[in-house]
Amino acid sequence: MLRTFRIGGIHPPENKLSAGKKITPLELPKQVIIPLGQHIGAPAQAVVKKGDIVKVGTLLAKAGGFVSANIHSSVSGKVNKIDAALDASGYKKPAIYIDVEGDEWEDTIDRGTTYIKECNLPPAEIITKIADAGIVGLGGATFPTQVKLSPPPGSKAELLIINAVECEPYLTSDHSLMLEKGKEIMTGVTILMKAIQVTKAVIGIENNKPDAIRHFQELAKEYTGIEIMPLKVQYPQGGEKQLIDAVMRRQVKSGALPISEGAVVQNVGTAYAVYEAVQKNKPLLERVVTITGKGVTNPSNFLVRIGTPISALIEAAGGIPENTGKIIGGGPMMGKALISPEVPVTKGSSGVLILSKEEAKRKPIYDCIRCSKCVNICPMGLNPTFLMTLTEFSNLEAAEKNNIVDCIECGSCSYTCPANRPLLDHIRLGKGKVMSIIRARKS
Repeated sequence: MLRTFRIGGIHPPENKLSAGKKITPLELPKQVIIPLGQHIGAPAQAVVKKGDIVKVGTLLAKAGGFVSANIHSSVSGKVNKIDAALDASGYKKPAIYIDVEGDEWEDTIDRGTTYIKECNLPPAEIITKIADAGIVGLGGATFPTQVKLSPPPGSKAELLIINAVECEPYLTSDHSLMLEKGKEIMTGVTILMKAIQVTKAVIGIENNKPDAIRHFQELAKEYTGIEIMPLKVQYPQGGEKQLIDAVMRRQVKSGALPISEGAVVQNVGTAYAVYEAVQKNKPLLERVVTITGKGVTNPSNFLVRIGTPISALIEAAGGIPENTGKIIGGGPMMGKALISPEVPVTKGSSGVLILSKEEAKRKPIYDCIRCSKCVNICPMGLNPTFLMTLTEFSNLEAAEKNNIVDCIECGSCSYTCPANRPLLDHIRLGKGKVMSIIRARKS
């Protein structure tokens, strides 16, 4: 019997419209906008100025703290300005504008197609190269990878778990990457194992991707200590704590980190980026992005340079459908509506979903009928309707005591509510306020 996590979960329609589509490099735009905050933690600090000439791979900004990440140029050209730009959240944040001129790369980057399997670097040097390359978690959370690979004193990793689940409906960027870059991903996994000094890794893949499972099972025959684990399809299995439960049968306690249970979790796309950083000296400057939707002419998986406007992906997929209601950054469950199609692609951009006006329209909201569906499906064991009420009445102390910060914002509660209550909207608001209170208390 296939494993999955043991608390809550749902199975929304998968709608993997772009499954099986080859990864297609997207044409370079005329200008890129590269935000300085593309990761959890402190924004990077710019080291270039207006008028500077940069190449692909040139360092644009250094990490602004321990939890931060370097930012590199994804194009060659001239720095037009350093100014505020709209990001996916709808707020203006500092960004570097670069006018594209040609496609000249830094000489230190190995652009050859030769596959390099062996890595003889010690763990400390591996982590340094990953930090230098600005690698972050590519599953959506964008946590700086070098921090995850450096457990706090007293903590020891037992197992590396590779998240190849891609449970979010519509998205297929990870799936396409697994089919086309399997060898490189496997080497990336061995590099990550070496970095955290473990001898075992598990790659978890949901069984709606049988071709990827077969491909990786064949590749794994050449490696010691790497297990391919098919998993039952269950959303949100891509959450760290849910994946740890499915793979290790251990549940991370409230407020604790995965390392407390001996696990380090990395996304499959991150493993590939690690391969490129360590074996090819290539910074994180491009990624695979799915552009999809039922009205999209050509749902696709594009290889996109960071900073490319999302409008360029939409045009390459056939343009905006006439009845478009919303453009979502990410998938339908955890993604957020974009304020403009000119928002740039960032390290955390896994997909773009175009919804019709009918799909995007909110249904009438009714009073809670106390059916407890939201409680039963919450993967974190929370009471979403209670947390919504606490937020509505600004009872933040009670919200904190009832573990609102544990919410992973998966949207399962809102999806399943028969009264169409905007549970996640309120919980996200309350969670943000409670986290601000906690930060102020600590400072």
